[in-house]
Amino acid sequence: MRNLSGDHTVEFVLVDFPTSPPLQLLLFALFLVIFLLTLLENALIVSTIWLTPSLHRPMFFFLGHLSLLELWYINVTVPRLLGAFLTQEHRVSYVGCMTQLYFFIALACTECVLLAVMAYDRYLAICEPLRYPSLMPFSMATRLAASSWGSGFFSSMMKLLFISRLSYCGSNIINHFFCDISPLLNLTCSNKEQAELVDFLLALVMILLPLMAVVSSYATIIATILRIPTAQGHHKAFSTCASHMAVVVIYYSSTLFTYARPRAIYTFNHNKVISVLYTVIVPFLNPAIYCLRNKEVKDALRKTVLGRCPCSRDIPD
Repeated sequence: MRNLSGDHTVEFVLVDFPTSPPLQLLLFALFLVIFLLTLLENALIVSTIWLTPSLHRPMFFFLGHLSLLELWYINVTVPRLLGAFLTQEHRVSYVGCMTQLYFFIALACTECVLLAVMAYDRYLAICEPLRYPSLMPFSMATRLAASSWGSGFFSSMMKLLFISRLSYCGSNIINHFFCDISPLLNLTCSNKEQAELVDFLLALVMILLPLMAVVSSYATIIATILRIPTAQGHHKAFSTCASHMAVVVIYYSSTLFTYARPRAIYTFNHNKVISVLYTVIVPFLNPAIYCLRNKEVKDALRKTVLGRCPCSRDIPD
């Protein structure tokens, strides 16, 4: 649909997954279950950290922000994914598309920076344990968390500033289940070189630099772990680091593949699959890997869930 002058697109058509109806219903049911479980686990973690004074420490403060971010993130993206399995296409206004794009980019960039902050926090705790309280007081943790959110939303605003100035006067069909940068750049009839350059540079700053910080932090952590004399200490530390790195690799590699690769190799259907990784799978895995493997969080979560249940007294520790 175009405006009365016939020059500019005022509405986009999102093309959903081209699969058979039985498979669409199966995928819808699968992702609905994942969506509900992700909502439940992240909501429980946020409330548990908030209600448990012993968890009011920088490490758990960051974990609470991560779960809060995941709650917002999946509510922005997953309902649109679920709708993609029920309809062949979905129409969204120009303003709605830009709004969706803004929050999606902001939350994705915020998570990249927040994961780097969490890796830095673990580096200080493991490699500088005696100086950790002075290097990471709660005031510093608050500033780092605020900087993560602020940098993510500022980066998104800068990207959207250039993308929203483009004109869309040709096809209005987006072969994706939500409004994303690359499909929009492919539809514009304006000169998009400046917007592509800004998008590429900000993607490198907001994704590649935090990734380098994560890798360097965990490399130092692993080097410190290797100096632990006991095999049990090795196993426990490596198990924690490996699980954290698994999420980091999945999230950063999928976002780098989407936002920092040459447009010439852009493949729509592959991009849909990659998008599912960081919009559905990573938010589902993060609470289990970062929080539910932590004994303090598990104990506090058990008290939060079972503490109000009359039968909880009969459940042994």
